[in-house]
Amino acid sequence: MSKIRVALVEDHDLTRVGIRTALQQNEEIDVVGEAGNAAEGMKLLKMLKPDIAIVDIGLPDKDGIELTREIKSATVEEESPIKVLILTLRDNKEAVLAAFAAGADSYCMKDIKFDNLLEAVRVTYNGNAWIDPAIARIVLQQARQNQQKSEVLADSKTNFQTAQTSESNEEAIDPYILTERELEVLQLIVEGCSNAVIAERLYITVGTVKTHVRNILNKLCADDRTQAAVRALRSGLVG
Repeated sequence: MSKIRVALVEDHDLTRVGIRTALQQNEEIDVVGEAGNAAEGMKLLKMLKPDIAIVDIGLPDKDGIELTREIKSATVEEESPIKVLILTLRDNKEAVLAAFAAGADSYCMKDIKFDNLLEAVRVTYNGNAWIDPAIARIVLQQARQNQQKSEVLADSKTNFQTAQTSESNEEAIDPYILTERELEVLQLIVEGCSNAVIAERLYITVGTVKTHVRNILNKLCADDRTQAAVRALRSGLVG
């Protein structure tokens, strides 16, 4: 099995060393390079072409969001474009939405737990978005605002009632569709817990957790954990 090749672009030495040390404890991950600013980072990424670039927003020479945009632009035509995982202290709405608009694949806070960071790297590598639970609520809020704007625009269309009914049906999820245990697992998914952490908290095996997660995804018609979490928050299944 090939390792997940990761490059770090982070200006704080202690933070960078800490992330590198944490990631290198896992045999699945190979930290192939590091850079302390955006200019060095871009050169490094072009040369090494890692699977994932972990980028800090607050770089000294250029905003990490702008670097993300450049990374995506430079690798868009490549067979395996570099995926960007934002790791930062900024959890404000503007930074989050700007990062995703620039093409970021995942967004994590720097106080993320070790197991969750590994999970974020794996999820990002597999082509899915990993969003910190604190960030998921911001994304959900924006989605709701966009939906409200869409509904206002749709008011002038003759098929408005049909569209509105369709949206209501899509978001309405029967709270009894999930078992009590599945709801517990779903709450921990929303909190960003990995399967191992969920197993530890609920005193069940990882295999049992995987079964519950699979059932949750099927019942919520979700493609991945992030989509399930967003649908759960949107429908009020969890708080």
